[in-house]
Amino acid sequence: MVICGQVTGSRYETKVVLTRPLSVDGDSDIDYRAPNLSQRITSLFKSVLPGSDLTRLKLPPLFNYPKSHLQCYGETVYCIGSDMLSRCNQADNSIERFTSVVAWSISTLRPALFGCAPYNPILGETHHVSRATLNVLLEQISHHPPVSALHATDEKQNIELIWCQHCVPNFHGAWVETEVQGKRQLKLLCRGETYEMNSPNLLIRLLPMPAVFWTGNVRIRCPENGLEAELRYGPKSSFLGLRGSHRSVKGKICETSTRKTLFELNGHWDRTVTMKHNDSGKQTVIYNAEEVLSGLKAPIVNDPQGVQSTESAAVWRELSMAIMSQDWEKAKQAKNAVEEKQRELLRERESKGATWVPQHFSVSYSKDGGWDCSPTQQWVPPAPIVVPLS
Repeated sequence: MVICGQVTGSRYETKVVLTRPLSVDGDSDIDYRAPNLSQRITSLFKSVLPGSDLTRLKLPPLFNYPKSHLQCYGETVYCIGSDMLSRCNQADNSIERFTSVVAWSISTLRPALFGCAPYNPILGETHHVSRATLNVLLEQISHHPPVSALHATDEKQNIELIWCQHCVPNFHGAWVETEVQGKRQLKLLCRGETYEMNSPNLLIRLLPMPAVFWTGNVRIRCPENGLEAELRYGPKSSFLGLRGSHRSVKGKICETSTRKTLFELNGHWDRTVTMKHNDSGKQTVIYNAEEVLSGLKAPIVNDPQGVQSTESAAVWRELSMAIMSQDWEKAKQAKNAVEEKQRELLRERESKGATWVPQHFSVSYSKDGGWDCSPTQQWVPPAPIVVPLS
């Protein structure tokens, strides 16, 4: 489904293009992919040397699908079939809250398509969407290197999310592994608990058989309740995932102080994940992808006047429409127009000796700690774009 909202005013009219998230199987209700993508992407990387900076690799629109990375990050939080985030705050038992956080963390993993990538967000690009009482705001706080910040709050549930993500793709000849650096925080404010976690990496296998999947280790810890989880995504021992399930997840929940394992986790993030109590042997399903990732709906424009010019769905509207109609020449022109505008703004800042400052986040960087960000406002306001609940 494509939603084209109108931002109207006395002097301008802007189309906003929003599309439904990919299904758990990577399907879409729009066929926007160019033919022979596997051959095209393999051919593209033949001219790239191992160790090259892929963040500066300019992908033709043939390799894009119609949304920005900011939108994809936001969708992992606000596009969800059941409200797993609210459940994290509901249990009075600290262990139940922790397992709910683990299940919610698994729910943020979404499918990726081989040969198709979202747009690289421009500097200062934003994405602002609400789902019920959860308000989500993202901003691209750096372009080179690409760093995205997310702030989400739910005043009713007393929940806050703060993410700062820096993607570092590494080309190894037969595959590309994108390391997702940065810290993710989930704060249960009324409980006084902060859960810190990282993200798995995205692996794109070019040879011998093209594929793309999530891989690596994720650690979730909460200093206030003394619990932590260790999760591993993808096959543990196989050459580039040639054996085993690409979508498997295994792990454990243990006490931080004693390292005693309380629960063992096993399953697949696109199906179900079970938790086994180490003492009793009892097993329960803590995550069901069919309930969480089925029937996801596209956001809609609820307040046209409130949509900012920096909104992802507005910045890339012409390119998205051209890709969905498979007008590749128009798509090329639209993408070049956005990029040239950014080059003009950069030249203007350099001529004035000006430094770009994020609108919604304070940003810091250190070689040891990497990128970090803190929101400039306590609560994210309701957004002009909303996710339908029914």
